Amino acid sequence: MILRPYQSRACDAMIAHLKTSISPAIIDAAPAAGKSFMIARMADVLHEMSGKKVLCLAPSAELIKQNIEKFRLTGNAASMFSASAGPKDLRHKVVFGSPLTVKNKISRFKKDYCAVIIDEVHGLTPTIKSIIDEMREGNPNLRIVGLTGTPYRLGSGYIFRMHPDGKINGDDVARDPYFVKCVYQVSAREMLEEKFITPMKIGEINSTGYDTSGIRLLPNGTLNHSDVEQAFEGHGRKTSAIVADVVHKAQTMAGGVMLFAATIQHAYEIMASLPPHNSAIVTGTDCMMNGVSASRSAVISAYRAEKFRYLVSVGTLTTGFDVAHTSIIALLRFTESAALLLQILGRAWRLFDTKEFSILLDYAGNVDQHFPDGDIYNPKIKANKSGDGGGGLECICPECGNGNLFSAKVDLLEYKKDAAGYCLDLYGVQVQTEYGPLSGHWGRRCMGMVQSGPRGEYERCGYRWTSKECPHCEAANDIAARYCCEC
Repeated sequence: MILRPYQSRACDAMIAHLKTSISPAIIDAAPAAGKSFMIARMADVLHEMSGKKVLCLAPSAELIKQNIEKFRLTGNAASMFSASAGPKDLRHKVVFGSPLTVKNKISRFKKDYCAVIIDEVHGLTPTIKSIIDEMREGNPNLRIVGLTGTPYRLGSGYIFRMHPDGKINGDDVARDPYFVKCVYQVSAREMLEEKFITPMKIGEINSTGYDTSGIRLLPNGTLNHSDVEQAFEGHGRKTSAIVADVVHKAQTMAGGVMLFAATIQHAYEIMASLPPHNSAIVTGTDCMMNGVSASRSAVISAYRAEKFRYLVSVGTLTTGFDVAHTSIIALLRFTESAALLLQILGRAWRLFDTKEFSILLDYAGNVDQHFPDGDIYNPKIKANKSGDGGGGLECICPECGNGNLFSAKVDLLEYKKDAAGYCLDLYGVQVQTEYGPLSGHWGRRCMGMVQSGPRGEYERCGYRWTSKECPHCEAANDIAARYCCEC
């Protein structure tokens, strides 16, 4: 198995990290980067290095099958442990499984495993975390590897703390990230320049799109379902005109067409306007192909074999669905998640002999929402903003030297600041208060990560700009802490 240059570099960077630390780490490789090949290489190397087993987890049966197929290109056998993907066995040293199936038999995974590799790790779930916790009971030195093309989640931001270059994601863009470090990053733009993915164009639409302005977000960050229904369902003429526009565009180029619907009802309304013997639908519950019910696996196999052209999806086939001949992505749904949108577009980025470029047709305002500058390879990740309005102030930690970006205090903008962000008087001396030096920003604690201990674990730097002292042990605590961090 021969890897692309960036795939080799990514695997080498991860192995180098795992040799020095047990802290969880990820590889950020854009959709269509070939993460299945990277998983295969790392699983093979980790087993050879340790002599122990490696567990590879993926969120869907299709992705499990795809990953195990790529691993077998190394010339080695692998086991599958998934109720949905196939037979369950643990004979071989590398096991590809689904989280729920593994969780139900977790006692069989507590010994002889050196690592867990998680595909599409932006969807990390409590089930996967519990699997890792229980496996670490059997091996405290268990290594955790994640791969994703979209290392961020709606509401909580980035899923890792440290970038490969040492830059730190602060709490404003990474809320309690599970992974300490991203060891390697390859962007879609880089792969495009190196001709490893198919260029994508934003196609001109000749139909009125859906009005998504009334869709609201619920407190948990998901879309209000009743708003979605109102925006997309029951618009017979509009939906029919949109589908006709998609079919017309498809006549000018070869390849498969994936249409992403907003709801199950909406998906069937879309199907009503598609050629009945050249289309199929896949939902989370049922499927239909050529006008009759069909199994999910039958629909996917037929689409992969180009036995029909138009595939309607609702709530599925957005990540890890590798069908290279797909040339058109039609968005008949709205998504609040930049990560999900990028994953959807990636379904048409894979190289294919007859595909010079792919097309994005957006009928729901997603491009304006997530690509305001028109660059579909670089969605804008929105960070929570501080309400103080003081702008950013870079502050160098006096202990670890990490550069932190904190929000400046508006009422202290007139003061000059030292490198650490403390206010200085006219003589360049730190302004003192009864609580110590006067901080010119709202930052409390350094975001730097410091590697320490025999297992190379990363810990957050303990320096605090603002703190309160424990009356018993005199340890510095956060000003909002109810209990001492030491005693």
